[in-house]
Amino acid sequence: MQNLFVNKHDADAGNTACCSSKDQGKDSVPVLQPLDLPIGVPADDDAPCCGPKPGPPSSPYDKPGYRMWHFVADFVETPVGAIPEIETNLKLRDLAGTVRTRLGISRDRYRVAPGLYSVGKPGSDSPVLVTANYKLSFDSLRQELASIDAWILVLDTHGINVWCAAGKKTFSSEEVIRQVHRVGLDRVVSHRKLILPQLGAPGVSAQAVKKGCGFKVTWGPIRARDLQKFITNGGKAETKMRQLTFSIGERIVLIPVELSLIVKPSLVILLAVFVLSGISPDIFSFSAAWFRGLNGAAAYLFGVLAGAVFVPILLPWLPMRQFYIKGILAGLVAGIFVSLSLGGNITRLESLTLLLITTAVSSYAAMNFTGATPFTSPSGVEKEMRQGIPIQIIAVSTAIIAWVAAPFVS
Repeated sequence: MQNLFVNKHDADAGNTACCSSKDQGKDSVPVLQPLDLPIGVPADDDAPCCGPKPGPPSSPYDKPGYRMWHFVADFVETPVGAIPEIETNLKLRDLAGTVRTRLGISRDRYRVAPGLYSVGKPGSDSPVLVTANYKLSFDSLRQELASIDAWILVLDTHGINVWCAAGKKTFSSEEVIRQVHRVGLDRVVSHRKLILPQLGAPGVSAQAVKKGCGFKVTWGPIRARDLQKFITNGGKAETKMRQLTFSIGERIVLIPVELSLIVKPSLVILLAVFVLSGISPDIFSFSAAWFRGLNGAAAYLFGVLAGAVFVPILLPWLPMRQFYIKGILAGLVAGIFVSLSLGGNITRLESLTLLLITTAVSSYAAMNFTGATPFTSPSGVEKEMRQGIPIQIIAVSTAIIAWVAAPFVS
């Protein structure tokens, strides 16, 4: 239960003496965690627990120097102890966390503690829903359970969503079995059924789970929004509940994360573009570095937009199956636009070079999107990389040589 609390030391840091887990008894709250650590991430053994002097507890579940996580509304007493009851409505801080995560900020640290939670007032015959400890997965599930009394078993997937965790084998048979035993689920519920998300199927063997903990796996719908109807129907999924979609809205929401992954390397690449642009017969020209660098930067940025934005949006309508080829096609269009926009300000060689840069960058950015789609398998992604990366390397190498050589042949 201690993982449901976060340290509130940063409100009045330094006001009390420090302590560590070495000074605490066996049943004490462990070392206080800094507020910016995700739930479930252990703090350093020597971390300080500086917090304001605790006031009288408002409930028997309060811990000195800690505050309850905002989504915990109450506790339900069970044969294995108090289980946190969580709210189903998302608060502003949840929505802010979603936006932050969609932008790729601290995405790998956005997690909740693994274990057992309750929604509503579940009893021994209430359904048990299994999910990952990635907070977006956790939030997506709980907000769809407003009128349901249920138990939620959260697996430790290291903060990875269900689908990706299944591929990485952290959403696995072994982890399901481990959490069932760890929380004493057989003492909480009288039935022996677990409802797992369908997208977790690649990592879980229903037979292995049954053998390992005695619980039968029922595969729930793909989307959390269908859960209420699924449960009402007695665990029977309609055909559309099993069909995976990848609509334009579902693609667009992934674009900010793809762009965030490009930001850091882009800073280094753009610096290199400006440096290479300054090489001239006079050894180095700062004016050429600026003006030619802007042209090169424009080609690079249009390549990023073509591959990371326009390819996802236009995905079903772009010809060819391979993403790197879709990126080449989008990059060619973007490169031609850049060359025509610059017009007489660049030489023919520079125009061809910018076209190569835009096309190669677009191809690479589009290929990166393969990991976010239901269109490809791990082996398919590897095959595409083996085909696409050599082409991209040749295009970039040729572009660099041509860009440096352009001032010498003009």
